[in-house]
Amino acid sequence: MLKNFLTVGGWTMVSRVLGLVRDQLLAAFLGTGSAQAAYLVAFRLPNMFRRLFGEGAFNAAFVPMFTARLAQNGEAEARAFATEAMSALASWLLLITILGEILMPWLIRLIAPGFTTEGTEFDLAVSLTRITFPYLVLICVAALVAGVLNSLHRFSMAAAAYVSFNVVGIGSILYGAFVLHDTAYAAAWGITISGIVQLGLLLWSLRRAGMTLSFGRPRFTPAMHDMIRRLVPGLIGSGVTQLNLTVDTMIATLLPAGSISWLYFADRMNQLPLGVLGAAAGTTLLPVLTRHVANGEIREGHATLNRTIDYALLLTLPACFGLITLAPEIMAGLFGFGHFTIRDAMASAQSLRAYAAGLPAFVLVKVLSPGFFAHGDTRTPVNIGYVTLALNLALNLALYRPLAHIGPPLASTLAALGNVALLGVILYRRDIFRPDRRSIGRLARMTAASALMSAATIVIARIAMPDLIGWHGLPRAAGLGALIVFAGALYLLLLALLGVARPGAVLGRLRRPRPAPLP
Repeated sequence: MLKNFLTVGGWTMVSRVLGLVRDQLLAAFLGTGSAQAAYLVAFRLPNMFRRLFGEGAFNAAFVPMFTARLAQNGEAEARAFATEAMSALASWLLLITILGEILMPWLIRLIAPGFTTEGTEFDLAVSLTRITFPYLVLICVAALVAGVLNSLHRFSMAAAAYVSFNVVGIGSILYGAFVLHDTAYAAAWGITISGIVQLGLLLWSLRRAGMTLSFGRPRFTPAMHDMIRRLVPGLIGSGVTQLNLTVDTMIATLLPAGSISWLYFADRMNQLPLGVLGAAAGTTLLPVLTRHVANGEIREGHATLNRTIDYALLLTLPACFGLITLAPEIMAGLFGFGHFTIRDAMASAQSLRAYAAGLPAFVLVKVLSPGFFAHGDTRTPVNIGYVTLALNLALNLALYRPLAHIGPPLASTLAALGNVALLGVILYRRDIFRPDRRSIGRLARMTAASALMSAATIVIARIAMPDLIGWHGLPRAAGLGALIVFAGALYLLLLALLGVARPGAVLGRLRRPRPAPLP
């Protein structure tokens, strides 16, 4: 599981780094003006579906059912089920896409209530979202194919294909900026084109793995009914973080100009560790937990869940402390150029600190949710999701006026903490989650190491680079890089001194033989 965790996490890290480059280009060429605001609203819907289907709910519904058929009935039965699922979901989402294209003006009024019909932002958002909306169908089918690959233990193939989203995005922005001289429209087309490329790569990978899928006439068989019954609540159960971020965007349209961009770029920095660690943990944990449940291995399930939490928080905690400590330097160093001013960077840093405070909770939601899904329970996470969504909306409405652009991310953080608390308590009562003394002790030492790293980094930054934010270009980027390297090295040293992790032990685990894949 550790190897698979690192495989998925490694490819996701490559994708996130490329996503950071794409966001830097957006900030440089579009700044925080109306074109940027319209594009970000158009980007929110397909990006939300990408994260929901690609990193959460679809795996929760599809992977256990496909894995069970593959193990019990063989490849032919599993392939037939996957073909039925692909045909049914593609047809359903195609209908939603057509309706969305027709009703787009009303949809934009819903997700961007601050855009007035008289302003340029509204018309541009409608046009751009119509371009990006077909991505919904493409990402659904791509997520299904990725789920098949994950069930075949081809984690690398499934994770690598998602890199194309940002590769195509970078190319489209550069083409729009230097050739078309219309970055917003080119970036929107890049989203849909990336979906085509991504799906093509996954289908090619699946064929290389010895399995092919084909579209057919959609048939709502009992198996399809069961999968959809699991999928619909799972969209909220595992995707509540994304739905909360969508609420943040809705509220941000009511805030002063620039707020949408400040929140977006802060969220993107927070999503770098969240996407890498949360997605990797959830993707690799679910098949393992499902096997333990099927075999009645309760204690092994406890140990697996504890190890996954340990792996995830080992890097999430220092990321949380580091983002809070260096938020101004990070936002200025990565985005403070072109049309994105230092003032924009400082405002976005305030939002980043509010998001980063909830980073461990955001990751733990992705880790704990598979504990329900492996037992076939999607109803409980969705009920918790309803509570969390209501809490997030209430907090947003209470905080957005007094705290402006800090209010929505703080509301999401507080809602995520509530979400984790409810998930953990219910899993504990059902004897699915049992944190042992060793795990609690390691968590305390990891937290101490992260706090010490943060304090030392603050001291070094104030003494050696007191005016880092005012530097320009390469010197500022180099200074930021030096601080990050120092913080990372210090954290590794503290982990070794506190007995949390020794490099030799980790390498020893990685060298162990991998278990044979399912037939």
